[in-house]
Order: sequence, then structure tokens, then C-alpha cells
Amino acid sequence: MKKFIRFGLFIMLMAFSVSPSMAETISLKGSTTVLPIAQKCAEAYMALHPDVRITLSGGGSGNGIKAVIDKSANIGNSSRFIKQKEIEHAWSRGVYPVPFRIALDCIAPVVNPGNKISNLSMDQLKNIFLGNITDWKDVGGRQGKIVVISRDSSSGTFGVWKEIVMKKKRVTPKALVLASNGAIVQAIAETPNAIGYIGMGYVTKTIKTVNVNNVKPTEENTVNGSFPISRPLFMFTNNWPKGETMGFISFVLSKQGQALVTEAGSIPVF
Repeated sequence: MKKFIRFGLFIMLMAFSVSPSMAETISLKGSTTVLPIAQKCAEAYMALHPDVRITLSGGGSGNGIKAVIDKSANIGNSSRFIKQKEIEHAWSRGVYPVPFRIALDCIAPVVNPGNKISNLSMDQLKNIFLGNITDWKDVGGRQGKIVVISRDSSSGTFGVWKEIVMKKKRVTPKALVLASNGAIVQAIAETPNAIGYIGMGYVTKTIKTVNVNNVKPTEENTVNGSFPISRPLFMFTNNWPKGETMGFISFVLSKQGQALVTEAGSIPVF
């Protein structure tokens, strides 16, 4: 009888315990701009829900949206809105992407701290990235060949930069193309004559932001619309989310989640 009772208690303990293999998993892929927000929110959410496991990876906004369409991720992080051709491709696969605006961000031009330039006009930025302006002395800086650094085409940050700054024209083929905000930060810090652009959540003391049209890239100027290069950040799901995926999205949009957006260096929407 005692053996039977002990066996029964063992079965009950097994029933109420959750092993890692039994935990529900939420996968997020996509934008490196959204990644710091996703990381902070994932850590906090898993602390509140030990039975949930969240996996994260970058790769750019295009890859995040693609992951939702091919159902390899529950959530696609994106620093741009979904394109019409992506919507049509999703529909052809029986997927209906739903956007959740989770933060705001501005894209800041950045240079090495040793560069004396502190302000550029939109026209100057465009011509630098077109390759028409090639020396810093031509925009008020010290003489030196400008090293242009840009993002790859799958990046939402690149998409916004191309739309707003380049007016859909092609970045110079001489540009050094890097795959993430972090890679650009490192390259700018190590290259005295370089210029690039990053989401404000990646700004560090190793680089220097540049004002645009005499407007500083700050939260206040992004919210009031005076800084000209800004955008919303999104999380996409396939159809309206359910279960823990819905729980996580709701957490990101909660008061606690939006406080973590601020901690990550982006701008809350609430």
C-alpha cells in the first residue's frame, strides 16, 4: 500500500512539473533594430512564465517577414512595414500577416568621434551615399576620403534610408555593406573617415551621431516629427496570434514591456 501511495505521489509530481522539452516555445526572427527590445522583453517574459522558452535571431526585417510567411517563426521582427509583394506572397501561401507597432525609432547618421562634422543636410547625406560627394572637406570637414558604410538590402533600416534619404536611388556601389547595426557601430568606431546609419538603440560612446537639417536625432524630435529620418518598429504574426504568442505580444505592449522598449534605447508607443 505504501509503495502504491509513493508511486501515486511520483506520478502527480511528474504531471505538475515541466521539463524544458515540454515547455512551449516562441520563436522570433528578423530585424536587428528590434532585437534589443525583443531580448529584454523575452528575458522578462520567461522570468514571469518559466514554462515558456523564447528563441531569438536577427538577419534583417526581410528575413523576419519571410519567417512568418514560411512559418519558421511565430513572430517576425521588422523595422519597416510589410511590402505589397510580400503580402501577395503571404496570401498565396495561406498566410495573413498581422502587424503590431511596438515602438518608434529614428535612424541616425553616425561618424567616428574624431570627425568634426556635427550636422549634414538631407541633400548632403543623399549625395554622400550616392557617391557624388567623396571628401569631407566638401561638407565642411577636414580633408579626407569619405568611407560610406551601408546596410544590406534585407534590412528594414536600409529600406527606410533608401526611401527617405536616397529617394529610392541606389547607394554607391563603392559602399561597404554590413549585415547589422552592431557591425556598423564597430566599423565606424574603427574607421576615422567613415559614415553610416543606425537605429538609435545602438548609439554608443564609441561613435558620434550627426544632426540632420540642424535637428538632433532624439526621442523628443522623433515623437514631434521634426527629425526627418524616423519610422515605427513592428512585430508581425501569421493571422491573429493565440496562446503564448499573444501573451508575449501583449506583454511587449504593456506598461512593463514599453518600459523595456525605453531601456533598449527605442521610443515607446504608449
